[in-house]
Amino acid sequence: MIQGFKEFIMRGNVIDLAVAVVIGAAFTAVVTALVNGIFNPLIASIFDSKDLAKALVLPLPGGGGLAFGLVLAAVINFLLIAAVVYFVFVMPINKMKEAQERRRNGGKLPVPDAAPASEVDLLVEIRDLLAAGAPSGSRHTL
Repeated sequence: MIQGFKEFIMRGNVIDLAVAVVIGAAFTAVVTALVNGIFNPLIASIFDSKDLAKALVLPLPGGGGLAFGLVLAAVINFLLIAAVVYFVFVMPINKMKEAQERRRNGGKLPVPDAAPASEVDLLVEIRDLLAAGAPSGSRHTL
């Protein structure tokens, strides 16, 4: 039982996941500080508010309100995180995979397979095959 647990922990996937969680938590603090310290005040100033969460509030009858500024702040936060993840992690990893593939194939990138046929393409092909195999006097259009 202990040996199985040791093998599980020593797998690369578990270690990679643990590192990703720690980096993600630290990175979230950086992005949150960037959004709250720079972007939110700039956007809030456009709407003449001190805080983006308090900007664009639509009051509701009976109290309360719809906080569109708060939603806008969350969207900005998401887009910043997505952009950094793409440009810092995804794009460099894809470039490394391409370089590795070129080294394996003697400097040539593999030709990607053709895109799979859509349902409409398949139905058109079936219609054409049926029409070609049907007797000449009994053609029906689908």
